[in-house]
Amino acid sequence: MNAIQTKSMLLFERIRRALLEGRYLPGQHVDPRALAREFRTSVTPARYALYQLRGAGLIELHARGGFHVPMPREAALRARYDWMQTLLLWAIDRCEKAPPAASIAPAPVLDPNDIPKSVCMLFDAIAESAEQEELHEAVKRTNDQLAPVRRAKQSLIDDVHDELAALYAHWAARDFQSLRAGVFAFHRRRIALVPKIASHLSQQRNALH
Repeated sequence: MNAIQTKSMLLFERIRRALLEGRYLPGQHVDPRALAREFRTSVTPARYALYQLRGAGLIELHARGGFHVPMPREAALRARYDWMQTLLLWAIDRCEKAPPAASIAPAPVLDPNDIPKSVCMLFDAIAESAEQEELHEAVKRTNDQLAPVRRAKQSLIDDVHDELAALYAHWAARDFQSLRAGVFAFHRRRIALVPKIASHLSQQRNALH
């Protein structure tokens, strides 16, 4: 591995973390030169990192506009919520059917000051406990893809802390039936709000210009 590849791998994780933390909004332009200045490197590894993020579905490359954080259309956003729901229900089924001695990831600690991160941690714990690598990787990828949307839409959903706290409690108690119903309701609620979420994201993007 050469120096450019090594730097691009480091930048990949740093930019990915920035996306998960909400530093970039859906639809926002990401300039490789600005990244190079911020991380004190040349433009080449910054571009390599962005191409890697594009492969992970975290960055889009527009023909004339360069690199952008994906701005999902309604159909794509609805499908992504539905896919996450499907993956988690599959994982819960596997956890429920596992033998008593199977390893179940402990419930993470809900951070009331960072609900999007807490959603990600819980869903990752559920997927990890299913002990199916491809399933866990699919949940991690979908978590990453939804992270900027989760942060951008926080103000649109009321009582989200109580909703998530209930899911945490079901997971901690290994109440798989209630957890399954809660995960289904969690995603159905967001799917019903997709038009409102998409409009909100569009307004935020327009405010950047």
